[in-house]
Amino acid sequence: MSPHLKNIIVIGGSFVGSRAAAEIARLSPATHRVFLIEPHSHFQHLFVFPRFAVVGGYEQKAFIPFDGFFQAEGVKGTIVRAAVERLEKGKALFDREIDVGGITGREIDYDYAVIATGTKLPPPGTLKVEEKIDGVKYFREHQQRVSNAERIVILGAGAVGVQMATDIKDIFPNKRVTLVHSRQQVLNRFHPDLHALTMKRFNELGVEVILGDRAVIPAEGFPVEGEFEVELQSGKKIPADFAIISIGQTPQSSILEALSPTSIKPNRFISVKPTLQISDPDYPNIFAVGDIADSGANKAARPGIAQAKMAANNIVRLIEGKGEELETYEPGNAAIHLTLGVKSNVIFANPRHGAEPPWCEEKDDGVLDMGVEKRWKSMGAPLNDFHA
Repeated sequence: MSPHLKNIIVIGGSFVGSRAAAEIARLSPATHRVFLIEPHSHFQHLFVFPRFAVVGGYEQKAFIPFDGFFQAEGVKGTIVRAAVERLEKGKALFDREIDVGGITGREIDYDYAVIATGTKLPPPGTLKVEEKIDGVKYFREHQQRVSNAERIVILGAGAVGVQMATDIKDIFPNKRVTLVHSRQQVLNRFHPDLHALTMKRFNELGVEVILGDRAVIPAEGFPVEGEFEVELQSGKKIPADFAIISIGQTPQSSILEALSPTSIKPNRFISVKPTLQISDPDYPNIFAVGDIADSGANKAARPGIAQAKMAANNIVRLIEGKGEELETYEPGNAAIHLTLGVKSNVIFANPRHGAEPPWCEEKDDGVLDMGVEKRWKSMGAPLNDFHA
């Protein structure tokens, strides 16, 4: 590659980061090249993680090879297998030596950077491992624990907790499943109608729900075998032989801490302008999109992908010298596609305005592997070898 090419880096290869990289590669001029920087060996399909932590036989499909991604998108780009330890002005430092796309060593220069590092959730919401083989191993062990358990307690009634509770009870109807949530409403970022619909489904399946109470989580974590009790702050104790934690998210913003600490909010999310540039005026060439960005949007793939496309447009306008014509992002109403068991699912959107009713479509067309092969195909991954 020509040494005169300028680099645009996208940090984080999730749904949002990969979309940002593809859009930038599609729109940017021949003077620039795109690098997608991701430490995991494979694309991690986070949407299927709750299901594949319960159901066996599909776990290898949750990890999709990156190799064919840019080709499938019809654009040129390079995958860099590394984690960015920190951003400096015009330079990103890696956690390991790399030799790819004409870049060698532990750093890469950049003209523009997009941070799409997202947040970390307790497993199985996200995993701590980088290699596919270790992720598959984790899911198989988790499936076995679910299968062996008789009394399962799930902490947290966000999307992951709700989906796991309904999946387990749908697939293993004789198990006792108790869901504990600190608020009086499950999925509490959404209109109360979604709470009512979800509670109705819990009743149909026999999921026990405790609202307005919080578990006391031992410092060493819950036991991994045998019987124990999950104690709540109210003093109530729930007998269990498996506890699943689905509360708490940790924003992955530390790479920006040294360069622009003022851009990291007290909640650890990255402060952004409406243009999705970080709020620090010294770095108009750095953008943040998706869950890591404090954009006002719901933390979900759909708004994140919209942000990725807008950031790509704005980077190209900056390259073209049209910095006064940048697009601005306006958060839409929060929406979710939620599974409530193997077949039952709902698409739900909050009202755009307070007086309007929410939008809701209940469906009964779910499949056990959640149609994960569509993502394999869209990434140019081989459908004849899911162990790749």
